[in-house]
Amino acid sequence: MTAPLRLGTRGSALAMAQSGQIAEALTAATGRPVELVEVVTAGDRSNAPVHRLGVGVFVSALRDALAARTIDFAVHSYKDLPTAADGGLHIAAVPARQDPRDALVARGSRTLAELPPGATIGTGALRRIAQLHALGLQLEVTPIRGNVDTRLARVLGPDADLDAVVLARAGLARLGRLDVITESLDPMLMLPAPAQGALAVECRADDQDLVELLAVLDHAPSRAAVAAERAFLATLEAGCSAPVAAYAELAEGETGDEIYLRGAVISPDGTRDLRLSRTGTPADAAEIGKALAAELLDLGADSILGHEGHTGPGTQQFGSTE
Repeated sequence: MTAPLRLGTRGSALAMAQSGQIAEALTAATGRPVELVEVVTAGDRSNAPVHRLGVGVFVSALRDALAARTIDFAVHSYKDLPTAADGGLHIAAVPARQDPRDALVARGSRTLAELPPGATIGTGALRRIAQLHALGLQLEVTPIRGNVDTRLARVLGPDADLDAVVLARAGLARLGRLDVITESLDPMLMLPAPAQGALAVECRADDQDLVELLAVLDHAPSRAAVAAERAFLATLEAGCSAPVAAYAELAEGETGDEIYLRGAVISPDGTRDLRLSRTGTPADAAEIGKALAAELLDLGADSILGHEGHTGPGTQQFGSTE
């Protein structure tokens, strides 16, 4: 009897759900049994705001377990991964991506436009906070932490103290909670985080048999989209919690498939909002991301991110490059 593969996962309901779905898919495709192994990360032990925790806080313990060979592979929310590669590890699969949009859950089934001035809205992401401020809706935006159920209780529970929260739609989908969404936010209003909705299935690079086995879960269009978005983030030298947004879509062009990448860098108070877009082929996904980031840096994105260089305060620029 083949020993089960050990799949490392965080212990939250969302992490267990998405890891369980990957385990089931792998067993269905290959016949190999998989057991889940819970790993507690530094991010799980902290109550600090997400953007203050540092890059990789939710993945380092899983990667340590891989290096120690106490697990065989791990499943991450791809947007939590540092952009710098780990030479001893390999992303063996990027499964088909869930809808990457953000989702609003509001009292009274309101949409974002229906929230009155002064309404309190909670989110844990600096990117969302920045974009909510940039919309100019006069909302009171509150940083929040906690698992999905904890956040939903802030709006829907008996002790609710917020008018709305913004969460990743993909997480709600994986938990079977799409029914609570009052609006799936158009990316033109709320551009997602790079790699939002995507999972990364990671194993040791020297475990060639497992690399080949896990490849059955890979979805090439999702991998290309994520490659463009992550290259954009890496070129900006911004972490996964920075006020950076990116969304790549694949569509059929005149000469074959094309990637359409939109990227944005927004100041936390929303007063500066730099946005551009770029197109290219899936084979050039990473180069598209790098080029788009370079153009935003030329417009002054580095000053928003705290790097050297500065353009005048209060600027707002939108554009598109092909």
